[in-house]
Order: sequence, then structure tokens, then C-alpha cells
Amino acid sequence: MATFLSKLGRLAFRRKGVTLLLWLLAFVGMGVAASSAPTPPADTFSMPGTESQEAFDLLTAKFPDASVDGATARVVVRAPEGTKITTPATRTEVERLVTELGASSPQVVGVADPYRSPAVSISEDGTTAYTVVTYKVPAAEVDDEAHDALDAATEQAREAGLTVEAGGDAVKIEQAMGGTGEQIGILVSAFVLVLTFGSMIAAGMPLITALVGVGIGISGITALGSTFGLSGTTSTLAMMIGLAVGIDYALFIVSRFRAERAEGRTPEEAAGRAVGTAGSAVVFAGLTVIVALAGLAVVNIPMLTKMGLAAAGTVAVAVLVAITLVPALLGLAPVKVMARRGRLRYAVKPLSDRQRRRAARHEAKLARRTRPNLGTRWARYVLRRPVVVLLVGVIGLGTVAVPAASLELGLPGEGQMSTQTTQRKAYDLLSESFGPGFNGPLMITVQTVPAAGTGAADGTTAADAGATADARRTGDEIGKALARTPGVASVSPATANKTGDTAILTVVPTTGPTEKKTEELVHALRATADDLERSTASRILVTGQTALFIDFSQTLDDALLPYLALVVGLAFLLLMVVFRSVLVPLKAALGFLLSVAAALGAVVAVFQWGWLADVFGINAPGPIMSTMPIFMIGVVFGLAMDYEVFLVSRMRESYAHGARPGEAVVDGFRYGGRVVGAAAVIMMSVFSGFIVEDNDFVKMIGFALAIAVLFDAFVVRMAIVPALFALLGSSAWWLPQWLDRILPRVDVEGERLAGTQPAPRSPRESTLVG
Repeated sequence: MATFLSKLGRLAFRRKGVTLLLWLLAFVGMGVAASSAPTPPADTFSMPGTESQEAFDLLTAKFPDASVDGATARVVVRAPEGTKITTPATRTEVERLVTELGASSPQVVGVADPYRSPAVSISEDGTTAYTVVTYKVPAAEVDDEAHDALDAATEQAREAGLTVEAGGDAVKIEQAMGGTGEQIGILVSAFVLVLTFGSMIAAGMPLITALVGVGIGISGITALGSTFGLSGTTSTLAMMIGLAVGIDYALFIVSRFRAERAEGRTPEEAAGRAVGTAGSAVVFAGLTVIVALAGLAVVNIPMLTKMGLAAAGTVAVAVLVAITLVPALLGLAPVKVMARRGRLRYAVKPLSDRQRRRAARHEAKLARRTRPNLGTRWARYVLRRPVVVLLVGVIGLGTVAVPAASLELGLPGEGQMSTQTTQRKAYDLLSESFGPGFNGPLMITVQTVPAAGTGAADGTTAADAGATADARRTGDEIGKALARTPGVASVSPATANKTGDTAILTVVPTTGPTEKKTEELVHALRATADDLERSTASRILVTGQTALFIDFSQTLDDALLPYLALVVGLAFLLLMVVFRSVLVPLKAALGFLLSVAAALGAVVAVFQWGWLADVFGINAPGPIMSTMPIFMIGVVFGLAMDYEVFLVSRMRESYAHGARPGEAVVDGFRYGGRVVGAAAVIMMSVFSGFIVEDNDFVKMIGFALAIAVLFDAFVVRMAIVPALFALLGSSAWWLPQWLDRILPRVDVEGERLAGTQPAPRSPRESTLVG
């Protein structure tokens, strides 16, 4: 592996023009393919094997005229203080609003008149009413014209003195992504890179190559969207993880190139060794990330599978960019990529007298620097006190992880949006006037067996008429039985379809859609439905958005442990091949689990329990978003294995070249500690930018990823890992002989590279590359 990659790095360095041209053609070609590709399909959400999905499929088949997939907007109207919604003047304005909403856009197919069904659409105190606007297209296809028309109609009603707010999937969600927080994160990243490398050229390379890799990956997803059913949101995870690993991979190869140059090697030799050693680590780190992302397929949710595979493809592109495009860029600036101070010592052209004097002064200054760098000092401190460091790290993370035992999963709803949004205001108005369960109704489908009969004169068969009566009557009987279930506020009359074999009814809970009692109610209704099916000879299914979210959360919860077992198990095998050790991958996996548990504990404490809610601007503490643990595991696992591979591979390399176990740990931190720390700070700054967003769930993702990287990079990789190495000594690299014969040799440490032994290091040179 190292030999092949070294030759590849040398080739890319020498043929930099051709390499850059090929990547440019790939970038432009993918961009053209994406721009000319058909429009990606709209987002589709399905969960095969769940009762909610089975019920939705039944509704689509049995109620073909109903707009099951059409978007809806629920417009809530409250009369001026001291008046009723039925007051003539107020009613005139409400009816005008209903008319405006109906004519607002060609995509609107209907608007419900609240005065036709006052018992349902007007609150008991008469102050609030609502109307439902139905669209003929799904939410993702509602155009800007329809959004603007809805906004204009509601604003006109507000000017007339009404309180009007709108919720539902047809209402445009104001996105604040890419705001001040993210800009600060990017600026911090650039600053850290400049501080790490002391060169604008070196700092820019990771950013440029990461953007190239992500650009090609996202363009490829767009180009293949219509072919493989990849929606626009499929690229979300690909962009996040692609940028993260893209910056890291280029950062490590550029850093290794600079270290090899400081050892006295020529630019081409340095490029070859950088790609051969750090590039080998990049390849295997990328494989672990790909395993983690592709493993999302075990959840059996098509949307997550597509997102995982798309992100895995983007990571593969990032790996190829790192081992080919990065050395080509290094070939363009082999001297300017070095730190500005002392750059003259790497100059290719003859130096002038003035330049030679400056170089001599710099060499003399460096010669006086005998103090080891921060990474070296920290490694030696851990080697002296491994038990203390290990106990503090493990006990500290274990304490933070305690709240994770109370983890409750849910999906985002309008009740968790910012209180400044119209969706949240509409949600609160409905809760106040109609009860908290009104925002999360449950739908019950009742399918009966049609009765036999003969044709009727009006064209409707007796079977149809009898079946309709039976379906409606059976539905009403079931509704009465379900109404006795604790937690049910009301049950609507049953409505049968045209063919008469299926009826639907609505159950309104007494609690909100994200409350634990609502989830318990869904389980209770399904248990009752099982008993009623036998007595009514019908098929009863519980669905609705609230039930769908509950099933989604349960599916993810059930898949969490198998997913962890899969990604950790496969990564264990990969790391065992890389490090030729059993204990090194074992402690890497256990350390990752510890950091993830601590991160989940911190998320639960802040976003579920409400600790420091005011500090982070959390509007409504509640359940943790169902997708967050899975996504966090995938992203953080990739980054954690990056840090593990890059830090420990230098230790392995030093150990393989004859260093004692303690010396190998010090060498790993001397060369890799500063770079791993810089990579972690960059990722933390980028993820922290999401914390300042208005949406609580966006805050949650940003906080979870930032705190997880903090725990994993600085506590696990830089404290617990060296402490374990200090305690294990040479045993850390133990591998049974029979297993050593079976495992393939990939030579990540570059033992087979020509000229393996570096030039003797002086203290001053150690300060350059740390």
C-alpha cells in the first residue's frame, strides 16, 4: 500500500499539470452533468414494515381522490380582543381571507370554510377558528409564488385587525443556514490553519481541495438524482461529512510533506513519502468512514440509506483528491507551502548574500530553541502519570454520559420551532384554543370485507351500498370503543370511501404530539385495535403524522445497537489490519463509544432536561431528534477514526523503525499532536456555527457534533489513548502469530519505502515539524 501510494504521489507531483487538468475536467464535467440533469425527485418518506406506512399505502389505494401526498397549510385566525369569531364584522374578514386563500395560487385545490363545520373548526369560547388550505402538489413542489400568495393573504387579514398565523408543510420554512455563526466558524478554521502552518498557501490547500471534492460529490449526486431517486436533501449529510474529512485528509498530507522536507528530503521525495505514509492512513481512515455511512442501510429506511451511500461516495472522492490533487498542488508551491519564517532554507534557486545572511540568522535562532513542543511535553506528562490521566478521563466522560440513560427520541415539529416563527405561533394558538392534542391527531383506518349483493338502478351496486353502510357503521363502533381509551380527547365520525370497503376516523389525544403519553396512547390504541379486529372482522391500523414519527423513532431506536455493532466491528477489522494489533483497535472502538455516550449525555442534559437552556437559546426542551444519534455516530465515528489513525500511525511507524513504546508515543505526539488538535478545533468551530441558529434541532446537531469532537479528540485520543499505551507498553502491539499470518500486510508505516531511515534529527528540527 505505502509503496503504491508513494509512486502515485511522486507521479502526481511530477505530472502536476496533467493531474490538475484531469481534476479540473472532472469538476467542470460533473458541474455540466448536474446542470443538465433532470430535476431531482421530491422528498419521499417511507418506512417499510411499519404499521403507519402500511396504513398510508392503504389510504393511497382506497382513497384515490384524496390528496394524501398534497401539502396543506392550516391557517389559524383569532378575533380581536373582546370579540368573537362569529361577530359579523369579524366573520366578513375571515370569509374574505378564505376567498383570498382559495384564489391565491393555481396549486391550491381547496380551502375549508370554518363556518360550515363550526363544531370542529371554531373553538368552544368562540375566539379562534382555523381553515385548511389543500394543495395538489407535495410540500417540496409548492413554488415561491404559492408561498408568497399565502403570506400576502395572511398579512392582509392581519391589517384588518385579526391575529393570523399559518402552520403545516405548505408554509415556507425560513432557513437561516449559512449565517453569521457559520461564517465565524469558517473564519476560525482559516485562522487555525494559518496558525498551524504559518503559510497562507499551506492553509489554503485543505480548504481548496475539500471544496473541490465536495463540489464533485454533490454534482454527482445531482446528476444521478433522477436515476436513483436521490432528492435534494440527500446531499445534506454528504456536504457535511465531505467537508469535514476533506479538510482533515489534506491537512494531514500537507503536514507530513512539511515534516519530510524538514528532515532534509527533496520535494519529490517528500511528496512520495507523505502520500505513502499519511496517504495510507487517509485511505484506511476513509474506509472506516465509508463503512459507517454505508452501514445506515441496516436501519431499513430508504431515505437514510440513500443519504448514507451518497455521503460515502463523497468521502471516496475526498480520499482520491487527497492522494492525487494535494501532491499536485504541492508541486506548484514546494517552497511556499513551508512556514514563512525559515522558508529560505528550502529555496531551490541560489540565494543572494542578503538572503544567506537572513537564513543564517534564522538557523542560529532555531539552534537556540531546544525546548520540546507542546505535543512532546504533554506525551511525556501522560507517560509519567498514566493512571491518573486514564482515571480522570474515563470517570469524567462517564459522569457526563449519565444523562444518556434518560434519552427520549422524537422528531421535530412546529412545537419545537422558534417562538418567532408563524408555524410556532399557529401551533400555540391551536393548543390554547383546541387542546394540545389537536396539533397531533391520529388517523384510524378500518377495512371491512364487502358484502355480496346485486346491482341497483342508480348504477351503484347493492354490494357497494351495503359495504359503505357496513364500513361506516363498523368505523363508528370502533370509534366508540377507542374513545374509552385513557388519553383520548375526541373521536370523529367515520367516513367511508366510494367503494365502501374502508373507513377512516380521527382520534385527538389529550396530550401534545411529542409527549411521552401520546406515544403510550398510540401503543394502547394498537393493542385495543388488535382485540377489535377479531370481534368486528375488520382490519384496523393506526397512522397519521404523529404515529409515523413515533414509528420512525422506534425504528431508529431498534436499529441503533445493530448499527453500532456493524460499524464498530468492521472498523475493528480494518484497524487490526492497519496497526497489526488486537488491543489498539479495541481501545479505539471503546474510546469512541465512551465519547459518543458522553456527547449524548450532554445533549440530553441541555436539550431534553433544559440545563443551560437560556445560554444556548433553547425555546422548548423536549425529546431528542430521532435521527441525531445515528447521524452523530456516523459523522463522529469517521472523524474519531481519522484522529486515531493519524495519531497512532505515527506511533506505529516509530515503533516499527525501532523506537521503544514510550518513545513511539512521544514521536506520535511530536509529529501528529498539533495537527490532530488543529483538525479537531477546525471541526468544532464549523459545527459550533450551527448552535446560533434559531431552530432548536439545528442547534442540537451543531452542539452534539461539536461536543463529541471535543470529547473524542482531546479526551479520548490525546489523553486516554496515550495513557493506555503507557500502561500496555509493547503489549499494545501484540498480535497472535496465526492471525499475523492471515491478515494482509498493507505497510501503512512505510517500512518498504526506499530510504526509510530519516536523516538524524536535531532539537531545532523537531520544533519545526511539531
